[in-house]
Amino acid sequence: MATFVSMQFTFNKKEKLKSKKLIERLFTEGKSVSVYPLKLLYLKVEHSNDCAIQAGVSVSKRKFKNAVDRNRIKRLLREAFRNQKHIISERCSYKYIFMFLYLDENEKNYVFIEEKMTNLLQKFLKKTEK
Repeated sequence: MATFVSMQFTFNKKEKLKSKKLIERLFTEGKSVSVYPLKLLYLKVEHSNDCAIQAGVSVSKRKFKNAVDRNRIKRLLREAFRNQKHIISERCSYKYIFMFLYLDENEKNYVFIEEKMTNLLQKFLKKTEK
């Protein structure tokens, strides 16, 4: 069982998924769970970071033409993940990379997104602990 740096309620630079190679690998080899309107792509991987999880967010340009709307949803997704990631960090013993996708065509409020994020992360844990 690997030990990781203790996670706080932050989402710092080390926890952000930036590597194009890792993102490409995530989309080709990754598995997914979804709780509408969120979808989580994940892949167990040994990244060079000391963080247990590296995460990114994505919102479709087709569904949200205005960058302002896309950026707002991405901000809400990051915030929801930042507040809920303790669910995973307490029970996860491997390193993962995540990509959160927003599937709906309508913008939802933060409370709704946070609730769905909690459900999504719990569903992820159930699927990976088998």
